[in-house]
Amino acid sequence: MAYDYEYFKKEILALTSIDLNCYKEKQMKRRIDTLIAKHKIVGYDKYVLGLKSDKELFEEFVNYITINVSEFYRNPEQWKLMDEQVIPELIKKFGKNLKIWSAACSTGDEPYSLVMALSRHLPLNNIKIYATDLDKQVIAKAKVGLYSEKSIAAVPDDLKKKYFTGVGASYKISDEIKARVEFKEHNLLKDAYPTDYHLIVCRNVLIYFTEEAKDEVFRKFYRSLSSGGVLFIGSTEQIINYKEMGYERKNSFFYQKP
Repeated sequence: MAYDYEYFKKEILALTSIDLNCYKEKQMKRRIDTLIAKHKIVGYDKYVLGLKSDKELFEEFVNYITINVSEFYRNPEQWKLMDEQVIPELIKKFGKNLKIWSAACSTGDEPYSLVMALSRHLPLNNIKIYATDLDKQVIAKAKVGLYSEKSIAAVPDDLKKKYFTGVGASYKISDEIKARVEFKEHNLLKDAYPTDYHLIVCRNVLIYFTEEAKDEVFRKFYRSLSSGGVLFIGSTEQIINYKEMGYERKNSFFYQKP
C-alpha cells in the first residue's frame, strides 16, 4: 500500500475530526512535511503511528496545523470603526445584552479585545463573549491570559493600563476581563453552529481554507446571525459573493445580515 498524502488525510480525519481536504493542499502539505522532517520520521504511516501513541506528538501536530497567529486589536483602524460605529449601532438595535461569538479565537487575543472594546460602551457585567477554537491547547493558553509585549502592542494605552499587569517579561490580562469570556472547543468545518448572534468575529483564519470550505463557513455564519447582526472578518479576507449569500457590506471587513 502506498502511504501517500490521501492516506494521511483519511487517517487524520479519523483521528482528529480535522478534514484536511478543506485546507489549501499545497500550503498545508508543505507545513506537515516540514513537521514530519523535524522529527526525522520517514513516511506518513510512521508519523500516523506516532500520533496515535505519543500524546505530545499528537498535541504538537494539532497545534501546528490549526494556524495560531494572533494579536490584540489586530488592524487597529478596523477596531476604531468597531468602537465608533459598529458597537453603538448594535447596542441601539439590540440593547445592552449583546450575543457575541468569537469564532476560531486562538489564544484569546480577539475575544479579550472585544471585551475591552465593549467596556467603553457597557458595564462589564453586561458583556459576555462566546469564544471557540478547534485547538484545546490554545484554549488552555487563552484561559491563562498571559501575553508578550508584542502581542498587546496595539491595545489602546488607557485599556492597557487598566486591564494588564506586568509579570516578568509578559503581561497578564485582568480576571475581570477573563470572566466575561466563555471558551469552548468547536470545529468550524464539522460542528453545529450556534444561532441568533448579534456579532460574529472570525478573522484571518479562513485564508487557509479552500474556496468551497470558505463559502460554506460564510453561509453558516449568515444563518447564525440575527437579522441586523454583523460579521467582522480579517483584512486578508473578503466575501466575493456576499450579495448572493444575502449579506450587505457595511465596509470592506464588516458584513450585515439585513
